[in-house]
Parts: sequence; C-alpha cells; structure tokens
Amino acid sequence: MHWLFSPFEVSFVRQALWGGILVSLICALAGTWVVVRGLAFLGDAMAHGMLPGVALASALGGDVLLGAALSAGAMAAGVTALGASSGPSGSSGSSGSSRLSRLSHDTGVGILFAGMLALGVIVVSHSRSFAVDLTGFLFGDVLAVRQRDLLWLATALLVAAAVAALGHRAFVALSFDPRVAHTLGLRPRTAHAVLLGLVTLAVVASFHVVGTLLVFALLVAPPAAAALWARRIPTIMVGAALIGVGATVAGLLLSWHLGTAAGATIAALAVCAFFVSAGATLTARPAGLLGRRRTGATSEMGRPS
Repeated sequence: MHWLFSPFEVSFVRQALWGGILVSLICALAGTWVVVRGLAFLGDAMAHGMLPGVALASALGGDVLLGAALSAGAMAAGVTALGASSGPSGSSGSSGSSRLSRLSHDTGVGILFAGMLALGVIVVSHSRSFAVDLTGFLFGDVLAVRQRDLLWLATALLVAAAVAALGHRAFVALSFDPRVAHTLGLRPRTAHAVLLGLVTLAVVASFHVVGTLLVFALLVAPPAAAALWARRIPTIMVGAALIGVGATVAGLLLSWHLGTAAGATIAALAVCAFFVSAGATLTARPAGLLGRRRTGATSEMGRPS
C-alpha cells in the first residue's frame, strides 16, 4: 500500500490535494445549479471571459486575481443586463428591449464570450510572455498551491456555502419555472444575478490554482454525473463533491506514478466519472433530478409535489 500513500508524504502534493478538495467543494455548490439550469456554456464563457482582466493585470504588474475578478464581474454584469431585457413572462415595456429579448440567452452569452476572449488575446499579444501566461491561465499548476491559496479557497468556500444556503429556495424556483419564482415573490432577476455571482466566485477562486480548464471540468462533470441519480439538489451537491474529491485523489496518484500533468489528469477523471454514470443509466432506471418533471421543483421548496 506504499504506492497509495507515498505521494502524499511530499508537502507540495499534500498542498495540491487540499487545494483540489476545496475547489471540488466550491464547484459542487455552484456547478449543481449550472447543470440543473443548463448553463454549461455560461460556465465555460465565465471561465474564459476572465482572460482580459488576467492579461491586463499581468501586463501592468498588478494582482492577477483582482484582474480576473473584475473581468469576470464585467462578464456577469453583461449577462445579467441581457437577461433583464425581458420580464418573467417574456414581455418587455419598450420596443428596443422587446427586440433585444428576441435573442436567446446563449446568443447573448456567446457574443460576450467572443468579445471578452478577443479583447484578452489582443492585450496579451503585446506581452512577451504571451505563451507562458496563456498556458498558466488555461491549465494552472495544482502542484504549486501555496498556503495562502488554501486560505483564499477556504474563505471562498464559506462564502459559496452561505450564498447557496440562503438562496436555495429562490434558485430552485428559478431553475424550474421563473414564473413560479415571480409569483412567490422570489425576485427571479435578483436570484439570477446572485446565481451568476456564485458561479463567478467559483471560477475566480479556483482558476489561479488549477486553471480554467480544470475549473470548468469540475464545475460541470461531477454535478452532471450526480444529477443522473440524485433526486434532490442537496444530494446532487454532496454527490458532486464526492466525485470531485475522488477525481482529485485518483488524479494526483496517477499523475505521480505515470508522470502525467496533474491538473489534466484530475479533469480527465472527472469527465470519465460522468461517462461511467451515463453508461450505467443504460442498464438501470435512474430517478435523478434531470429526468424528473419540472413540477418536481415544488418539493425542493418545501411544498408537496
């Protein structure tokens, strides 16, 4: 059993393990809503929409994390503004807003995504360290996690847990029927903005440690795997957290013994977990939340379905 524990006797591997665990927990809280609401493209756009802020901060010698937060915040604000062009029933007061509301949500996200990515490439193309910066942005370095990174991730986890707990009822109603949320006085537009903030927090808190590709993998794959079987939102979050932590532990072990990239190995195992879960549905009848009717949302809000 020496091969199982020997990698974690090394300090930087232990740091990477704790960093991966914290990232998995944060992404489980935010990623569950990304999967339930079908916002995977938004999650990807948020992850890569940080590039302008990261590039500008790097070029000016500023705080990369602050640049990422400002860029992701601008992206979230843009998505919120486009989503607010129509009311809960899809109507709008002005002809301009009415024309804007004809665009699908994905169209608006795609336009912002392309614009932010293009702006980021323009900025970093003037930097001599373009290739190095971009590689670090995409893939991170989970084996370079420091103590202060762990403190930052732990703080972000506490904030994410508080937001997920306080906004649970509004998020559930918004996910299954925004009209119900509006009728119950849950302010779907505000709930949507807060949910975007939760996703932004998960992405910004994690990318500097593990890169945007690993963040996106942990944000979507574990919750999607759990959602095929779990009936309730909290159960999906717990399942996603366990899958993410398992992928982290197994990924670090494999990367240590096989000499592969740690972050990419963790991401690959998280994706493999989804395919295993999806393959199991071919021989079983899962009663996961994604397979239930939208009316099942009322039971998540403490009302009979």
